[in-house]
Amino acid sequence: MSKSMVFGAFLAAAAFFFLCQASPCLAEEVKIGAGAAPTENVFKKIMGPMEKSIGVKVVLISNGPSDALKDLDKGAVDAASGGVTFPDWMAMMDKEGYQIPDKSVYKHRVIGKDLVKVLTNKDATVKQLSKEQLKGIFTGAVKNWKEVGGPDKPLVLFLGTKIPGTQSVFQKQAMDGADYAKDAKEGTTADDLKAKVAATPGAVCLGPISIVDGSINAPEIPEIGRPITLITKGEPSPGIVKMLEYIRGDGKKYIDG
Repeated sequence: MSKSMVFGAFLAAAAFFFLCQASPCLAEEVKIGAGAAPTENVFKKIMGPMEKSIGVKVVLISNGPSDALKDLDKGAVDAASGGVTFPDWMAMMDKEGYQIPDKSVYKHRVIGKDLVKVLTNKDATVKQLSKEQLKGIFTGAVKNWKEVGGPDKPLVLFLGTKIPGTQSVFQKQAMDGADYAKDAKEGTTADDLKAKVAATPGAVCLGPISIVDGSINAPEIPEIGRPITLITKGEPSPGIVKMLEYIRGDGKKYIDG
């Protein structure tokens, strides 16, 4: 090997070394199955800064808490996260008929909090809704916005297949456990629902507070909150441990900001 080739190899190795000092070269991947609340309120906020800071890369699968737990059981993800308490999450899985032989294998911890908001098309110009009105809207008893102080427009309800945690918390706290309207139109994720509501006159759906923006109307409602829970099967992997430490430490400013 010529001196020039040796010198070139040395320079390449030195450049690689200094690049790795500036930012982690081989990020440690952790796969997380998540619902709308953790996706929007935690993971989207910390993913970039965390990978740059400590070399842990989140591969996020926003598939809702139900599918996330099933993926955790299959070993397809390292952790599952949802905007729901652990007992309510287990009850939701039981209601779906998903058999969990031993719930004690799961380790769970709260990693954040979220508020559920009602999102409407901008033409539904209601500024405030009571618990009674919310129950009427989402059970299907209310058919027109004029019944709750809005314009004379038919009400179009959207529910999401990928936000069962959000809808379960709302059903429990705002609807006294009553069933959702049978004729609701279907969406998937919180972002998909927001887009459908923004494009559909008279439409309404639910979503985490973090997705509220100028494309939709978000009337004032009674506070409906929930913890954001993360579950591992057995003790968390080293990558998940590092992520949890980051969430409690440097990542907190991104989550709270």
